[in-house]
Amino acid sequence: MVTTTRTSETASPPGMVITWEPLPPDFDLKEDEPVDNTGQPLLAGALRESLEITGWIQPQMLIATNFGLCATVEGQFIAKAPDWLYVPAVKEILPDRKSYTPHLQGDIPAIVMEFLSDKEGGEYSVKPTYPPGKWFFYQQILQVPVYVIFEPEGGLIEYYQLENGQYELKQPDENGRHWVESMGLFLGTWMGEKGGRSGYWLRWWDQAGNVLPWAVEKIEQERQRAEAQSQRAEAERQAKEKLRAYLQSQGIDPDNLP
Repeated sequence: MVTTTRTSETASPPGMVITWEPLPPDFDLKEDEPVDNTGQPLLAGALRESLEITGWIQPQMLIATNFGLCATVEGQFIAKAPDWLYVPAVKEILPDRKSYTPHLQGDIPAIVMEFLSDKEGGEYSVKPTYPPGKWFFYQQILQVPVYVIFEPEGGLIEYYQLENGQYELKQPDENGRHWVESMGLFLGTWMGEKGGRSGYWLRWWDQAGNVLPWAVEKIEQERQRAEAQSQRAEAERQAKEKLRAYLQSQGIDPDNLP
């Protein structure tokens, strides 16, 4: 019989006991998949940066990188650290959160992402035995609605949506993007350079199809806007000077015009 504790009623794999417990004080929280690629933190940081700059992030949200998601399965405490995750609302806003247990501490993650490296992707397996792979953990234990696997080298996205308890691979739209319902944003790839890294990036677009800018792009947009305003002001000044010169050539004092 499946039982759950410290949580509202949820569906669990048949015969599997899942409880939602906080991180034990003596638990050695290690990254189960250490970052072996300097580009991975840049990819994760860029995803958050554009959300932050546009004011999308709210205090009750949890957005984290290589951050432990916790559950207790058959009495065994498990923590998996996705490369990027988004939780719509937590019960308590903490300045220095070290881990997160869904149900106990707030919503389940709405989306988790993994950025593939050159290593063999064993952690993405569906094996149900302890310790379970990430795929099984996200799909069967946490039941995360959206699971994204991104291959930075070739810019390939595998976008999985949870349907009837199983992840189903979804195809992108005509622009090569996926609509993330829980975020009200599109997710897709973009190729270019940022922070010394050149290649494919994951990026957000709003419903109107506008890309959410990074800080350097926002600064450039403001510079171009200021330059355009300055050019308009200069054009207006020159036009007034020409009109003034013309009136004077006709014997009209421009200062005495009504």
